[in-house]
Amino acid sequence: MKIAVIGQGRMGSLLKEEAKRRGHDVVMGDCLDPDRVLAAREDLDLIIDFSHPNNLDFILEQAANPSTALVLGTTGYTDEQLERIEDEAQTRPVFFSSNYSLGVAVLKDLAARAAAILDSWDKEIVELHHSQKADAPSGTALSLLEAIDPQNEYEHVFGRHGKPGPRKKEIGIHALRGGSAAGDHEILFLGDQETIRISHSAQNRQIFVNGALDAAEFMENKPAGLYSMKELIGDRS
Repeated sequence: MKIAVIGQGRMGSLLKEEAKRRGHDVVMGDCLDPDRVLAAREDLDLIIDFSHPNNLDFILEQAANPSTALVLGTTGYTDEQLERIEDEAQTRPVFFSSNYSLGVAVLKDLAARAAAILDSWDKEIVELHHSQKADAPSGTALSLLEAIDPQNEYEHVFGRHGKPGPRKKEIGIHALRGGSAAGDHEILFLGDQETIRISHSAQNRQIFVNGALDAAEFMENKPAGLYSMKELIGDRS
């Protein structure tokens, strides 16, 4: 495929290297230098973006051909931007995930199943990322929250301080930041005198690169629609 990778940072460079290793034709794009993609945008098969939410308009401008698929891995989109992504999926194939790790996709599936069985147990989410991460909690933590509370039945408590009093029907979400941690996520199910912990630890960004390229290859010749890691792991099962 002919793929445009948006962003010149570490993730963009790793995506370019892995895409080329897999035999794809890769062009790099940057909203600060739009000419790098504009010249080639008509025949792009797919655009991969792991840059910044502010680049969404630029990315959609590059997808001039309605058959050009999108693989979006940026987190921190506003509700309006998420609606726009959903609208875009009405006319082209769009793959969107806050985390492209195959392990995290399985984690979400396991967490959803456990939450359905352990409905009366208390639930907490803890995530750890490197000191330079911009958003908190992580997009992955929020997707785990959605997995264990799909009907939005619980109060969502982002950290605790002061005197919150006895626990209500709530789920706590806690963001830790420091060092160079690539990303750790844990869901705790707390029952009467027993605890279940389901966790995932990312050792290297390469797992996200591999997952993003797996998603890109999965999207080849797909019809318009919104796709996620759920469809990708379903395709493998």
